[in-house]
Amino acid sequence: MALIEVKNLSVQFQTPDGLVTAVNDISFSLNRGQTLGIVGESGSGKSQTVLAMMGLLASNGRATGQAMFDGQDLLALPPKDLNRVRGNRVAMIFQDPMTSLNPYLTVERQMTEVLELHKGMTRQQARLRSVQALDAVKIPEAARRLTMYPHEFSGGMRQRVMIAMALLCEPDVLIADEPTTALDVTVQAQIIALMRDLQRDFGTAIVMITHDLGVVAGLCDEVMVLYGGRVMEHGSAESIFYQPTHPYTVGLLGAVPRIEQGGHALVAIPGAPPNMARLPPGCPFSERCTLADSRCVSERPALSPVVDRRGLLRACHQTPTDVALHAREVRV
Repeated sequence: MALIEVKNLSVQFQTPDGLVTAVNDISFSLNRGQTLGIVGESGSGKSQTVLAMMGLLASNGRATGQAMFDGQDLLALPPKDLNRVRGNRVAMIFQDPMTSLNPYLTVERQMTEVLELHKGMTRQQARLRSVQALDAVKIPEAARRLTMYPHEFSGGMRQRVMIAMALLCEPDVLIADEPTTALDVTVQAQIIALMRDLQRDFGTAIVMITHDLGVVAGLCDEVMVLYGGRVMEHGSAESIFYQPTHPYTVGLLGAVPRIEQGGHALVAIPGAPPNMARLPPGCPFSERCTLADSRCVSERPALSPVVDRRGLLRACHQTPTDVALHAREVRV
């Protein structure tokens, strides 16, 4: 049985320009110890998907569908019950380590509060556990640094503090929203290695939200590619990276710098992401897709299994063979 199972999740926002559907009919499941990468450009619906699961949508947002965890639908839980799950059994690392910590409280107070609330620990017990958590994320002199304020830490160290806070209660599911954004490549590699080690030690399932395919390659078992609030392709990381079957996935991979490319220029995806309030009637990627035909423009493709590719789903009218030929052209 899956640890968490999301079924037909949709997220809509009431705006001055009308109703905007940011996430449209997304489904996925996650097992213990597994990592799912959710990738796509800014505005594709990645963050809104997990914010809906955590009950953290903006006041003008509304989520429908189901997000089942341990027999409970997170979307239907009242705030009091959701608070018992959130931060305890399902934890989240937010996107910006510079603003996610309270600047007015010491790191100690922000960490011990989590344990006092969810685990009923005394302040002394919580402090000892917090030092252990900082040690686990490789923060030197953890006992001394615990008494410091967020502004006294570098960006990479703040992100380690955020990870330590998320893992204090040893959650079953860890959601990481762009955990390496704004960090230099050396620190990024350290954070990814750290999350891999912690997953191995605790058996935590991870949902990784990112636009960085390098991060996905280093950590994820499965990949779900979003565009325009819809799933374009979903399958194993190996399938997505080595045999993509959707033109958008090919475009994302083609835009990744590679050493073996030599002097070849990167292949950029033409155009810009769609206006989410006025999505085209057909495939949301049709306006930017070099393979699009009249059917792509007028008829929305269903997400369906790919023949002879176990577990792989795609939403595309073009044949996998045609997409594979296109991938060779862009050197994917």
